[in-house]
Amino acid sequence: MAYTLYYWPGLQGRGEFVRLALEEAGAEYRDVAKDSDEETAAALVMEQMAPAGLATPPFAPPYLVDGKLVIGQTSAILLHLGAKHGLAPKSENGRLWVHQIQLTIADMVTEAHDTHHPIASSLYYEDQKAEAVKRAADFRKTRIPKYLAWFEDVLTRNPKGPRFLVGARLSYADLSLFQLVSGLSYAFPKAMAREIEKAPKVAALAEMVAQRPRVAAYLASDRRIPFNEYGIFRHYPALDG
Repeated sequence: MAYTLYYWPGLQGRGEFVRLALEEAGAEYRDVAKDSDEETAAALVMEQMAPAGLATPPFAPPYLVDGKLVIGQTSAILLHLGAKHGLAPKSENGRLWVHQIQLTIADMVTEAHDTHHPIASSLYYEDQKAEAVKRAADFRKTRIPKYLAWFEDVLTRNPKGPRFLVGARLSYADLSLFQLVSGLSYAFPKAMAREIEKAPKVAALAEMVAQRPRVAAYLASDRRIPFNEYGIFRHYPALDG
């Protein structure tokens, strides 16, 4: 049975982490944001968030429908897909470790979002630009280096070698780290050009993921929504440096 992925139309956002896992797995899925016009897709997302009789409604997209299961939260969706499609270790320790890494990636994604919306998501960037400049400066100076150093250390400590974050096989955390590096490089090209040089193993992992056949085919297709100034990773020159 094919999956159905619900996410807001016109942007990668947190839904892109799920798309990458589905694409790498070669899974059949319907992407509501891509298979409908923008107005219809947005309406479907809202209508399906709390269908009648569902005891576990998702708070917000992305959420994935798998048969009778409705799973919200990117990390929870990936935990589910990882077990079903061999994108996580079979051992409990391994699965939990991949999940921990994914949650850390999610933390950094939130911090990246908050550089352009430091006060409230309900306000426009232009309404909080001065605060965004200050928040972004700290993000570039302290947070990007700290996170990249941790991912670099995880790769270094992997007893099976530094090619993957966990074990000797690709996991959904590797796919997500690729997306994180790609998004940060779009949003902060100057800062990332400096910082990624200090994390060569992270850079090598991102390049390796981009070259995997299914991922490469997806990235080259029209299914991959381009980065833009409506998603999590936004390029505002005033916030880069």
